[in-house]
Amino acid sequence: MKSLKLLTPSPNADEIKIEITEQSKPVIGPTEALIRVSMAAINPSDVKASLGHMPQAVFPRTPGRDYVGVVEEGPKAWIGKTVFGSGGDVGITRDGSHASYLVLPTTALIEKPSLLTDAQAASMGVPYVTALDGWSKAGYPAPGDKVIVAGAMGKVGLAAAALAKLYGATVIGIKRRSTAAVPGHACAELLDMEDSDLERKLMDLSNGSGYSCVYNTVGSPYLDLALNVLSHKGKQILISTLDRNCPFDIFKFFRKEMTFYGVDTLKMDTVASNQVLKKILPHIISKRLELPDEERPLIYTMADAAKGFSITFKNGGVGLLKID
Repeated sequence: MKSLKLLTPSPNADEIKIEITEQSKPVIGPTEALIRVSMAAINPSDVKASLGHMPQAVFPRTPGRDYVGVVEEGPKAWIGKTVFGSGGDVGITRDGSHASYLVLPTTALIEKPSLLTDAQAASMGVPYVTALDGWSKAGYPAPGDKVIVAGAMGKVGLAAAALAKLYGATVIGIKRRSTAAVPGHACAELLDMEDSDLERKLMDLSNGSGYSCVYNTVGSPYLDLALNVLSHKGKQILISTLDRNCPFDIFKFFRKEMTFYGVDTLKMDTVASNQVLKKILPHIISKRLELPDEERPLIYTMADAAKGFSITFKNGGVGLLKID
């Protein structure tokens, strides 16, 4: 059995240092389960933590927030079941899923729906927990709502759009011109952020009334645009940013009585994360939640993990790690 180890923060994305170590079978406590991991995601947050960008990340540790695998030890009712999930603590403040074995609290276990492939289940934890947390804070869209997803072809953007469509909203997506549209995305219209006429087109698509919410997965590049196209008492959900110090029109903000909602899933441990993720299980099983028909992420062996981390950092998206 093997695990990946980050001993110290790496200096940059081209020099990520990951060791492969032998992993002894962990001894679990009475309220824990032992998961034999089959596949795990390489998320951007995994890479940023490996670079020392997250002060809460401990070293040494095994990385990996998302996972899919089979319960080998724990409550009798769970033995042999395939589970999946995520966590803000997993792979950040304690050993994570980039290993043959992962120890979880039994209260964190959620069974993988048979409709999901291992690749889908292993790569949807962070994106869908993030999207769900944002919508739950700002209020789920209602039928007839018009919302914008900025960064709509990213993993969180795709999830946020799919959920908004599930709840009956019309979704307008914004992407970079160089980013290809993902087949099966949930956006009724897809516009390019570089379009010099973008604001007018957005307002035309809303018949001049503006939008109830902008799910902003990118941050600063869309901040001012969102303020301009949101309707009275409009909401903006923020999960990330390129620039940390972002000037904006405060007068417009309070005159339109807007609200910002911040999302940080690193503050949600695996029990809390999976309680959120459970909310979409009925919609997956009923097929009401339409998952994008995207190409599966690149799959890396444990020996190629450092390459996977580097590519994920440079290109975005999510990689997959096949556990030996």
